[in-house]
Amino acid sequence: MKAKTYTFGICLLLLLTTACKNDKKPIAILTTDDEITKFYKSELNDCIQYLEAMEGTNQTKINVDLYTKARFKFKAIEPILSAIDKNNYKSLNAPNILQVQEEDLTDIKIRNPFGFQVIEELLFDPEADSVALYNTINLTKNRLKLIEKNTQINLKDHHLIWLFRNQIVRTATTGITGFDSPVLGQSLLECQTTYQTLIDLTEILKPKFNSNTLYVALIESFKNSISALNHDFDSFDRYGFIKNNTDKQLELLVKVQKDWKVQFPFEMAISNEATSLFDSNTLNVFYFSDYKSDTLKLKEKQLLGKQLFNDKMLSKNYEMACATCHIKDKAFTDGKKTFDKNQIRNTPTLRYAAYQQTFFMDGRSGSLEGQIVGVADNHDEFNLPMDSIVNRVRNEQHYKIQFDTLYQGKRMEYNVRHAIASYIRTLNSFDSKFDKNINGLEDTLTEEEISGFNLFMGKAVCATCHFAPLFNGTVPPDYKDTEVELIGVPQENDTINALISQDLGRYDKFKTEERKHFFKTPTVRNVEKTAPYMHNGVYTSLEQVVDFYNRGGGQGIGIEEAYQTLPFDNLNLIKKEQAELVAFMKTLTDSE
Repeated sequence: MKAKTYTFGICLLLLLTTACKNDKKPIAILTTDDEITKFYKSELNDCIQYLEAMEGTNQTKINVDLYTKARFKFKAIEPILSAIDKNNYKSLNAPNILQVQEEDLTDIKIRNPFGFQVIEELLFDPEADSVALYNTINLTKNRLKLIEKNTQINLKDHHLIWLFRNQIVRTATTGITGFDSPVLGQSLLECQTTYQTLIDLTEILKPKFNSNTLYVALIESFKNSISALNHDFDSFDRYGFIKNNTDKQLELLVKVQKDWKVQFPFEMAISNEATSLFDSNTLNVFYFSDYKSDTLKLKEKQLLGKQLFNDKMLSKNYEMACATCHIKDKAFTDGKKTFDKNQIRNTPTLRYAAYQQTFFMDGRSGSLEGQIVGVADNHDEFNLPMDSIVNRVRNEQHYKIQFDTLYQGKRMEYNVRHAIASYIRTLNSFDSKFDKNINGLEDTLTEEEISGFNLFMGKAVCATCHFAPLFNGTVPPDYKDTEVELIGVPQENDTINALISQDLGRYDKFKTEERKHFFKTPTVRNVEKTAPYMHNGVYTSLEQVVDFYNRGGGQGIGIEEAYQTLPFDNLNLIKKEQAELVAFMKTLTDSE
């Protein structure tokens, strides 16, 4: 018995000794979220340190160097920050323009901007207040510190796909345009940095790939983009870049999500199956609607909406339909300076109108359905309240049958508006000469037209307000905001004694002083068909419009407005370049 006890004790002692010798914590296996967090925080902390170093010196040359390093670190985290914290990313990368938020008459917020673009402009402004510069640096640094402190990264597979897709689209639509590098003009270098981040993330995510061939192809595509972006800004071929890089990466991403067997819970602004920036299926039109789920029997509802769109019964005196002002052959405009003497604004196109977050030229309505109420109530348009319109529609037997069948008779006023709005959401064909060429369906673009696109997207900075592929003011890739701008449109076509248009635009909605003469940025698609131009129809040709911008907008013709939003004094485009811009814009006319 003693022998057994002794033997057992020896064995127990050996086990304990072995356990003590190996009493080390198991090596932690980092998850992809851990590795992404490690990369993200490292770049973020470097960014903070460079900004802190700026606060310790007043030497401009040193500050520019430190700012540039901080900015590149910020761009390195851009794909991640913009995915996990959209609002802070937007604030930190905001243009140096007064921020005005108007929720309602009791909730109007006016804030001075901060962040990297503001620092950049203050650094290079000889008249800038050094106190303002260092206050902006401090605000930016503290916001980044707050972000670092509260960072929690938990990205599911569909989040990762959205992150990659958004960054690819962001690069093509704002990155290569110079949208957020107003003075240094280093946007192409910054795009290289964001692509390097996509490479780093892809390498972290390698275990998710079932196909090594696909993994290698994705990294090689990102490397090819970095190589292509190693170019001077003005002569960079943006047409070729989008065709040979952006679109190929979107195609690869669809293959990746199939390789990973990704299940998407829903669709954002950009389609989960997007394979081309300029395809008719790239953008999810229902993302821009407040009524995303109302798609049952949609084609029939669209046809019903088309009937109503063309029916003069909707106006008080049976003299006006939607189609009276919005004529199909004129890209749903009317070709007039204003429709009649009672109107002060030019009739806007309804083509691609669905892809906006605000409606009317002053952005006073938040949906197409809401815009229809505005037309009904306007004494100089339909001049017939919606309840009266509903009664007329209900009393027409053929309409009553259709509404009872398609909508089961519920919410009749909304149903009338929804049917018309559903029709308007079909007016987006993406089948212009330009679309067909960049998608490889034709090879008919001239050198002049391609040069015009490259100017539009680059040197002429048109695309910093008219964002591709919609060429309107709805900001990609999140498409949450439709911008309003003050460009100083004159009352008459006069470059010597110019006076600003008397129309106060957005100001009339909330009476916010800082919003006088602000108007929504319209689409440039079908612009060849939509003359005359500007909210008051002051210009009759595209050549006149380009000349206005080339001079620097209102300021270039003597109109002094403190809040003008154009990011340049003048464009210095030669006549040939101006002609190329016009030639490109004419390629955006839909085949229909």
